[in-house]
Amino acid sequence: MTNDRQLAIAALAARFGDRLSTASAIRDQHGHGESWHPTALPDAVFFAENEAEVSEAVRICADHRLPIVPFGAGTSVEGQVQAMQGGLSIDLSAMKRIIAVRPDDMDCTVEPGVTRVELNEHIRDQGLFFPVDPAGEATFGGMAATRASGTNAVRYGTMKDMVLSLRAVLPDGTILRSGQRAKKSSAGYDLTRLFIGSEGTLGIITELNLKLAGIPEQVSAATCSFPDMESAVRTVVEVLQCGINMSRIEVADEVQLKAINLYCKTNFPEQPMLFLEFAGNAKGVAAEIEIVRDLAQGNGGSDFRWAANEEERRALWHARYMAVASSKLLKPGARGMSTDVCVPISRLVECIAETKADLARCSLPAPLVGHVGDGNFHLYILFDPDDPTETAEAMRISEDLAARAIAMEGTCTGEHGVGLGKRKFMVEELGDPAVAAMRAIKAAIDPHNLMNPGKMLP
Repeated sequence: MTNDRQLAIAALAARFGDRLSTASAIRDQHGHGESWHPTALPDAVFFAENEAEVSEAVRICADHRLPIVPFGAGTSVEGQVQAMQGGLSIDLSAMKRIIAVRPDDMDCTVEPGVTRVELNEHIRDQGLFFPVDPAGEATFGGMAATRASGTNAVRYGTMKDMVLSLRAVLPDGTILRSGQRAKKSSAGYDLTRLFIGSEGTLGIITELNLKLAGIPEQVSAATCSFPDMESAVRTVVEVLQCGINMSRIEVADEVQLKAINLYCKTNFPEQPMLFLEFAGNAKGVAAEIEIVRDLAQGNGGSDFRWAANEEERRALWHARYMAVASSKLLKPGARGMSTDVCVPISRLVECIAETKADLARCSLPAPLVGHVGDGNFHLYILFDPDDPTETAEAMRISEDLAARAIAMEGTCTGEHGVGLGKRKFMVEELGDPAVAAMRAIKAAIDPHNLMNPGKMLP
């Protein structure tokens, strides 16, 4: 460790006491998320309790040129929290205040360590909920930093649609407010959207003003099986073209269904399946169900299974949420390479068909699931990281998928973010001028490259 780093960590320890840790176990915990990328340890970890402390810690780091990596729940899957140049990991998980809920405005203000589950438990009795649902225990700070999405995106959008404004600590310790609580504004550059998806490379999000949605009068859920993936995905495209405002519309292939049955002790048919959810008033939901049923049956869909009550509906979605955990049973002891792409809905059938044909030629299990209502799907490729052949094959599958999506005017990542894993595709997807503009923005805000260095930009 250089003398400057030692001085910085000594200054942080003097100011924050035992909330600054250099213990090996703590550093290891903060040197990785849930991705397959190797652990990269920070020199120290600081457990912040409020925005003022974050600002003060960042100022100390800036004075000594110590790199900074924000850390929430550690659920990122593209290596966003690895400390590639060491430095200070700032853990925001203790910043859990729900500062205000304003039912009349249908919005709220939260600190970055609050999770979606915690917020929804807090506001349920007010008839409101926050709909962006990436599953797991992701925090709002991390969800905003990675522009998270999830199962409800087809109806409610992603984090970029649900954040009204935010506060962030810049690389010199300055606190920035990106806007007010108005539902729209034409005042200046859209700094809110600049920070959403920035993956901690421009600053540390310390407060968010979020939109809320009303809890629907009625929610109905079902599953439907299909003879092949093309039929299932074609049904999704037709449903969207008919203007049906689905709450959720997810797909899982036969490999994923086998894993879910093993893990959840369910008895779903082991063939491609749609998970469907309808929400609204009773009359509207009933009409939409009939339209979707007709479209599905026209594409060979069968074996509709309806959730008869709220308990069964939760059990159905629990099975879907267990996709990653269940997949690990297909190759015990293996690591999982989680990857996602998103394409225009008109290219979705083609993209999934080509991907399934590629998977049929490979030796590794790679279940496919997707938020197909917005053209987004995932592979979870299981491989032995100690086997060079398997590692190379997993990388090839993931990279071919990204290139395929970009060639179809899509993106190499619909919701996981860039981090370490997708940097190589940034120029291919966006072009040199766009990446140069991003570099210029990064250099203007973070001239010493202290904020999460080594991420996002190739």
